[in-house]
Amino acid sequence: MTMQIGDISFGDKPVFLAPMEDVTDIGFRQLCKRFGASMVYTEFVSAEALVRSVNSTVAKLAIRDEERPVGIQLYGRDVDSMVEAAKMVEQVRPDVIDLNFGCPVKKVAGKGAGAGMLRNIPLLLDITREVVKAVKVPVTVKTRLGWDLENIIIGDLALQLQDCGISALTIHGRTRSQMYTGTANWQPIAQVKNDPRIHIPIIGNGDITSPEEAKRAFDDFGVDAVMVGRATFGRPWIFREIRRFLDGEEPDEKMDFSWKLDVLEEQLRINVERIDEYRGILHTRRHLAASPIFKGIPNFRSTRIAILRAERMDELMAILEDVRRQLA
Repeated sequence: MTMQIGDISFGDKPVFLAPMEDVTDIGFRQLCKRFGASMVYTEFVSAEALVRSVNSTVAKLAIRDEERPVGIQLYGRDVDSMVEAAKMVEQVRPDVIDLNFGCPVKKVAGKGAGAGMLRNIPLLLDITREVVKAVKVPVTVKTRLGWDLENIIIGDLALQLQDCGISALTIHGRTRSQMYTGTANWQPIAQVKNDPRIHIPIIGNGDITSPEEAKRAFDDFGVDAVMVGRATFGRPWIFREIRRFLDGEEPDEKMDFSWKLDVLEEQLRINVERIDEYRGILHTRRHLAASPIFKGIPNFRSTRIAILRAERMDELMAILEDVRRQLA
């Protein structure tokens, strides 16, 4: 069954790249798109900073046609700045504007934005309603089950958000108080999806770390799409792995260690060319540190430390190529 947001058709069982700060920059999004992500999202964009024309925030609005469909994700804590920011975002023609009511980190949620909005549902709904009215592009929402385990409100909230006119809802299967600990609870997501009053697409998010988990999300919980977040660190090819598994195809044999290392080296080059040598390396380090391709290599600890300390492109590439030679 084809999933649709506005006029965009995603086909059956689409897999989205979650918006993540300091992760889903334009280079990483393009890699994920190449490997089969059905839709990608920018890093979080602060409505207040955008309205004030803060350069680093405005830069996050840069999108390219080859990564479409692409969503720009906004967060904020008052109606006026969110509406004004949404109108500014609309000018760069994203396919979707996503409202972030789910980010749990203290500097966002602690100030009442992101998941902090789950403590002020009337304001959350006002913002959503007014942004939907202010722009023509489809508006979607990403949120969590509730503020804490005593306040799992997603069932009612989903209906209220639908009434505000959103085009799709992404639900992360944790509360704000859980942050990223424990295990994502998909039962409340399934309950929302199975509510006969819900007619917008429901996208499930949380602990999709393998093709098998993605298939289980579709088969057991009935969601319209899944969104992959932290499991993409150092592994943009996870979308190809998931897509082939969902489509009943065999794993791609050419995706061996050397092939995957090529991808990570390409990501490094993209970031260095896009920013500069030092910051490009810094930006790629978290992917190199998290990448599963280095797991299980014997006596790798000293090499890992060297990778995370390298400050020059030639130095880092030499370390990576040395690892490749050792495993050849």
